[in-house]
Amino acid sequence: MKLSADLAAFAARIGHEFLRPELLVRALTHASISTATRPDNQRLEFLGDRVLGLVMAEALLAADKGASEGQLAPRFNTLVRKEACANVAREVGLGDVLKLGRSEMMSGGRRKEALLGDAMEAVIAAVYLDGGFEAAKAVILRLWGDRIGAVEADARDAKTALQEWAQARGLPPPAYTELKREGPDHQPIFTVEVRLETGETEAAKAGAKRQAEQAAAKALLARMDGT
Repeated sequence: MKLSADLAAFAARIGHEFLRPELLVRALTHASISTATRPDNQRLEFLGDRVLGLVMAEALLAADKGASEGQLAPRFNTLVRKEACANVAREVGLGDVLKLGRSEMMSGGRRKEALLGDAMEAVIAAVYLDGGFEAAKAVILRLWGDRIGAVEADARDAKTALQEWAQARGLPPPAYTELKREGPDHQPIFTVEVRLETGETEAAKAGAKRQAEQAAAKALLARMDGT
């Protein structure tokens, strides 16, 4: 099997020459277009998530030999979460080569964070199965690049940090409310408010509900820490 020109270009962008091109094709095949003879990428996604996790855990240990588990865990989560995978996918133009069914294409599937993140993990698995762990490690470290060294020393997500802030002061967990959803279904904008029991609030907008929650939590935490 020979890769099409666009897939060959994609393989070059991630820095791996496939001996078994069918693995890359499968990694880029979404369930919306799969058939009995054309399997989707879900099993590869499962494997790629584990390969990515091992590489990141190893890289973080090497980058900071004095860090505790409590410091490493949030950094790890920052680097392997779906948003990080989707950001890397966008940088290498993965959305352009995703194989999607018509309905998924019409709904903006090539830009959806979940699809991009899942496919990026599947591509990692394809590299691992094609070239082994060292090949997958090399691709991951190249694509994640400066993210590993630049991950915040305290990379707890904002929602967790705000909840811990509240609990330390005897308050219940913050409450999140979706205030508004705007835009088309394939590219929505969410407005979310976070509120403490004491009445303080902040709101934020983002293209995903979770991101809006994080942004609102970060804004409120910054304000409360400044008081």
